[in-house]
Amino acid sequence: MKKLDHIAIAVPDLDAAERIWREALQLEWKGWEEVPEQKVLTSIFRAGVTRLELITPTAEDSPITGFLERRGPGLHHICFEVDDLEAEMERLKEQGIRLLNEAPRAGVGGSRVVFLHPKDTGGVLVEVMEKKKG
Repeated sequence: MKKLDHIAIAVPDLDAAERIWREALQLEWKGWEEVPEQKVLTSIFRAGVTRLELITPTAEDSPITGFLERRGPGLHHICFEVDDLEAEMERLKEQGIRLLNEAPRAGVGGSRVVFLHPKDTGGVLVEVMEKKKG
């Protein structure tokens, strides 16, 4: 794991959440990005070398819709960057960590991601991400 890349917070009202993080907490806003595969819209902020991502569903069948219904707004996951996602997936499996997706999915900025089962990571949903090459 190279570094903590971002912390993601699930929100039902992106405009209201953005006002908190942009105006009250004065984080630098970097823009929006939709991730159609995940059915989410992400609002990205810079917090030093780490990003903060506010994520909101774009469809009723988005995983974030279910998360918000079950738990309400709040911390959704933390993400670590790696150089070689497939190698890291194999290493994690050897350590007994279950993957929620066996094949990498599309992530923000053209990245590839995999999620780890929260029961294997102390109750925290962890995303492992390889940035787009090139």
